[in-house]
Amino acid sequence: MSRFLVVFDVDSTLIEDEVIELLADAAGKRAEVKAITDSAMAGDLDFSQSLAARVAMLEGVSQAAIAQTIDRVRITKGAVELIAAIHAAGGKVAAVSGGFIQVLEPLAEKLGLDFYRANTLEVIDGKLTGKTLGRVIDRSVKSESLLEWASELGLKPSQTIAVGDGANDLEMMATAGLGVAFNAKPLVRATADLVIAGDSLESLSAILPR
Repeated sequence: MSRFLVVFDVDSTLIEDEVIELLADAAGKRAEVKAITDSAMAGDLDFSQSLAARVAMLEGVSQAAIAQTIDRVRITKGAVELIAAIHAAGGKVAAVSGGFIQVLEPLAEKLGLDFYRANTLEVIDGKLTGKTLGRVIDRSVKSESLLEWASELGLKPSQTIAVGDGANDLEMMATAGLGVAFNAKPLVRATADLVIAGDSLESLSAILPR
């Protein structure tokens, strides 16, 4: 029986990078993509529209760039230790990302995540089409994912913790029993139940249910 659930955002939370910016390097569009990412995470742009605009810039990029991006991803300091502490305390760990399943899946296996969800990049003939498949992982889907996984584990929302950094995480953080801001934008820090200072996730271990 699981005692609690911790759900993480991925980009700039569980990892130090924004995956779409790493992919944009292959298209020579990193600066343009970063500008849109920054506006979306600050809450100035609709996430779904901003994602579509950024992914469109990846059209024609080789599928091989995904594997190269996976190799470049940097796991956030303290993340491995925190995940181990959550599991040791009888908790489960999930990640829900506005990024891409092609990168999150191998990361989830490496980190031992119990649940994970992200967007799927469309690939045809070995190249990115500039589109995603299926429903976009926006703030509503993040919140719904937390509730779905909690229900599957027989947990109440009050037994969940959500950790994020951007506007796309606000609904998930509000739904959870505890909303934690890490490496967060001002809007997120202002509304979070708890703000983690510094660049390591390990300090979150101190507030895990005992």
